[in-house]
Order: sequence, then structure tokens, then C-alpha cells
Amino acid sequence: MKRPVAEHTFEHPEMMSGRYFTRTRILRQRELHNKISPDKIAMKTEKYYGGMNGLRRSTIVTALALCGAAGVCGQESNGPLTAPPEHEVHRTTTTQPAEAPPVLAPAEIIKEFAAKEEKFLRARVQFGYKKTIKLTEFGRDGQPSGEFQMTVQMVLDSEGRPYEKMVEQPPSTLRALTLTPENVRMIGHLPSYPLIPGQLSKYELRYVGTEKVDEIDCYIIDAKPKLLERAQALFQGVVWVDQQYLEVVKSYGKWVTDLGDERAPELPFTNFETYRENVEGKYWFPNYARSDDYLHFKDTGDVPVRVVIKWSDYKPLVPTAAPPTDAAKPKS
Repeated sequence: MKRPVAEHTFEHPEMMSGRYFTRTRILRQRELHNKISPDKIAMKTEKYYGGMNGLRRSTIVTALALCGAAGVCGQESNGPLTAPPEHEVHRTTTTQPAEAPPVLAPAEIIKEFAAKEEKFLRARVQFGYKKTIKLTEFGRDGQPSGEFQMTVQMVLDSEGRPYEKMVEQPPSTLRALTLTPENVRMIGHLPSYPLIPGQLSKYELRYVGTEKVDEIDCYIIDAKPKLLERAQALFQGVVWVDQQYLEVVKSYGKWVTDLGDERAPELPFTNFETYRENVEGKYWFPNYARSDDYLHFKDTGDVPVRVVIKWSDYKPLVPTAAPPTDAAKPKS
């Protein structure tokens, strides 16, 4: 059943100015980042994690610190590494003075951005989009050794029901990854708005500081389920909230139940870093999600793998015209 469009929206004419073009420039930088080999990613990640022990004792905790800790993510110390952030990060250390509290009370920050999250959620189901899923395996030389790519378009059928129409799917050259329709379905349908007002009571939400994300000053909010459930997966990670507009601009984390991490069968991806883009000057919809991990084999060793999901061409959904019946056909 389709969700109704939100009755009110938060319009910011300023969104189409410098802030909008900043995000466009970020997307171009992100395309260049995708060409970095896994070996460089691993080296950057190892260097990054080398300094994390001190950071975990500080007041600033980020998604990678949370999801890199064994107690939170359930990974062994020698387990798979998650991807480093895609932007330069300047973090507070224990030797620096404590950060001043935010101008708004943390409870007010959470209340405001959660209300907007629900409005974006209700609006997004009224939009079609083009979605590309790309899975890549990397060889020992750091170069792609296999790839799967699929592009679909979200449209409405003649009865107004949304479905994803296949646009393009070149032959797969994957060697190690095993893909099934269920794998592809789960990867392509990541929940995007976990922290809406009706779900806040299920989380421990904690303000942990500020950080500049792609030239945007953000509050950092840590989210952790109070009690894991069997029937509903809950978000565990961090969101970055624009200080000026109180809107989520980025998230990093995973979905968990009392059975463990939610992931596609036979695939290792759990933690996703997700960015958003402005649509129609008033909505912020996801446009880029990425996860890096490893497949483990006893005989051949670890195989670096990556999944990137891109959404584009957001447009209001329009029902497809049904072909005329015999009775409705015009007489010649």
C-alpha cells in the first residue's frame, strides 16, 4: 500500500544555492574515489584504525569507531575491515579541550531531524528513480577481477503499483561472489530513514559532538537499539545532521536483529556509508551507498569485494497508461 504524501514540507530556498552545488561537487569527487584500489583502501584503513584506541576514550565517537569496535559490530580483531570515510576527517583527541555543548539541546536536535526524516520517507515513496547496483571483486594486484552491474527504473504499472523495471544488466564476470535474486533484492532495498518519531523510543540516542562533512557543519548522533528484536531489524550506527537545517546528510552503520547482523545471504556486506542529495529543493533522498568487505577462502585467501548503489533521476511517479480495451478503441 502506498504511503500518503506528507501534508507539509520544509522548503529552504537556500538549498539551491551554495549548499546544493557543494553536494554536486562532492559527487564528482566520490566518482574519483571509487577508482582507488582495495590495497590503498586497506592501507588507509589500517592507518586510520591505528589511532582509534585513543579516540574511543574521547567524547567524539564516529561511525567507524563504533562499527570498528569488536563489541559493537561483533567482528574479530582480524576480521574484515570496513571502508574509511570518503572525506578528510579532523577529529578531537584526548589532548584537546572538551567541545562546547550545542546551541540546541540534544533532545531538540533529535526531535527536529526525526520529524524531517518521516516527511522525507513519506515523500520518497511517491518518486520514481533509476538505481544502479554494482558489485566488484578485486584481484591480488588491486585491479577489478570480476563485476556485476544492474540498472533498474522504479515506475508504476497501469494499476498504480510500483515496481522496478529492468533497464540494463550486462553479463556478470564475478568469480568468487555468488549472486541470487534474493541477494540482489536485499542489497538494493536498504532502509533509508530509521530514526523517525515513531521509532525513537527503540533507540538510545546520544549527542557525541560535531564534525564537518563535505564542508557542511554537522552534529554527530550515535544510535544504538535498546533491545534487539526478532521481527524488526534496527539501525546501529551514526548519523550526521546539518547544524543549520537539522537534516541528516550522511549515515554510517548496519541493521541488526537478535539473531545478528542483517545482510544478504552469502554476501559479507553489513556496514554501509550513505549520502543524500537534494530533490526539488525540499527533500533529501539517498543517492549513494557503499560497503567494502572481504570474502574469506581457506585455499585462496581473502578476496576484497565492494558494492556501490547509486540512485538518480528522481521524478514523481506517473501511472503507465493501460492499453485500450476493444470497447474503448476508437472506431475507424
